[in-house]
Amino acid sequence: MLTKAEKTKQFILETAIPLYNTKGIAGVSIDDVLSATKLTKGCLYGHFQSKEDLSEQVIELALRKITDKIRLAVASGKTAKAKLFAFLDFYKDPIHTYIPGGCPIFNTAVETDDNYPVIKEKVATVIRTGQQEITDLLEEGIRNGEFLAKLDPPVMAFKLVAAIEGGLMMCRIMNTIKPMHTLIKSLKSELELYKP
Repeated sequence: MLTKAEKTKQFILETAIPLYNTKGIAGVSIDDVLSATKLTKGCLYGHFQSKEDLSEQVIELALRKITDKIRLAVASGKTAKAKLFAFLDFYKDPIHTYIPGGCPIFNTAVETDDNYPVIKEKVATVIRTGQQEITDLLEEGIRNGEFLAKLDPPVMAFKLVAAIEGGLMMCRIMNTIKPMHTLIKSLKSELELYKP
């Protein structure tokens, strides 16, 4: 059971996630967080050493939440192929995303590229881990006879992740989900080409 202090800290982090995901790290001020939480500056700084500390913890939680949601969706599949399709389907609505503002992995990756090395490494770890999990599923599919051995799992994993993240950004900018549906269908068709 969480203590009162732990509950308050969790409340601050949860409330700040959509702020960070829509405004970005640089765009969110302490006053924004105070306004959203209705807490005092003293209370906020009782839980976080600085805005940098708050930012790191908010982003870490956002990344963990989105990763957990993706893994839960993937786990619904009974076969390696079904799990891969579930991963792709998770992204079918790029406009109404799980966390307001789009994919926190993509959003944070773009913003942290040159400015926030600690957070950049957290995002890089999430991306590397995600790609490895997709690679593992593709390898499992080959072992199970779902895919031909000529499929190159690391290359295909990179392609799937890169296509989805790029598709998310483009669909959000154009405010349309139709191209994402076409992309997902195309990626599934490509995977089907490797059926024995």
